[in-house]
Amino acid sequence: MARILVTGGAGYIGSHTSHHLLARGHDVQVLDDLSKGYAHNVPEGRLHVINLLDSSSLDRFLATHRFDAVIHFAAFIAVGESTREPERYFRNNTGGSLALLEAIERHGVRRLVFSSTAAVYGNPDSVPITEEAPLRPVSPYGESKLMTETTLKWLDACSGLRYAALRYFNACGAEAAFGIGEEHEPETHLIPLVFRAIRTGEPLTVFGGDYPTPDGTCIRDYIHVSDLASAHLAALESLLAGGASGVYNAGTGRGYSVLEVLRAAEQVTGRKVPFAVGPRREGDPAELVADSSKLRKTLGWAPRYDSLPAMVESAWRFESIRQGKRGT
Repeated sequence: MARILVTGGAGYIGSHTSHHLLARGHDVQVLDDLSKGYAHNVPEGRLHVINLLDSSSLDRFLATHRFDAVIHFAAFIAVGESTREPERYFRNNTGGSLALLEAIERHGVRRLVFSSTAAVYGNPDSVPITEEAPLRPVSPYGESKLMTETTLKWLDACSGLRYAALRYFNACGAEAAFGIGEEHEPETHLIPLVFRAIRTGEPLTVFGGDYPTPDGTCIRDYIHVSDLASAHLAALESLLAGGASGVYNAGTGRGYSVLEVLRAAEQVTGRKVPFAVGPRREGDPAELVADSSKLRKTLGWAPRYDSLPAMVESAWRFESIRQGKRGT
């Protein structure tokens, strides 16, 4: 059993990973300022409400706990918002990461798993995307994550911090066993927005119908959130066993278009998705699909969810439970 600190553990991916860590037998403590996450996502007695930029509170917390490793999720994640408020994203995402790295250095923690993003690639030259592809972010969000990756690379070289950075593609789904799922505010992810359109009858906007793809809509690699959690566990346990630092794509290696997601939702729910095609969003690549062979071969990881309808169905179960609790 290892003692693990999870930052941003009240959020979507962080909370799923925290539950998986506990199920694996690790001791977990969660730091979150609850600006985006929810206390009810965190197992009872494990939440500590601290902002990473509050250095004195962070130091006091680390002085009273001893950790073998950190999994760092805490960040703002909305690409569009980052283009409107870039300074806020760099302060929170890059500045918060630097504050955390300085603090764990002071308290002797030498292993970290970092929640990165496929947004570090920008508009790729080809797909599937390998970890050796050019890094050309087209948003402050992607740049803020890349800046943290660069810092980790230099800390590995200069001070011996060992890290794994997981570059996510499109996280989706929910874990019924834990009763948690996507609850972003505002919501920007496609599958919850599809469910909202089904529930309210207000048409979903599909951004762009003229991409060079088979049906004209963007193609993305969707990975179930529980498979992302298992990738974090694989990366963590490799580091704990003395493994080297590394960067890994986390995706299934299969892409689905926006319209294919809509059809999967209709199949799962038995209801039509109202939608209208709008203009493209600036900076949206036509296709983002991962080559995750490095993660599979190096860390022995494999996704459990390999079909889009199964991923959508898990999210619909959570959505139905959540709306039932609201009485809607």
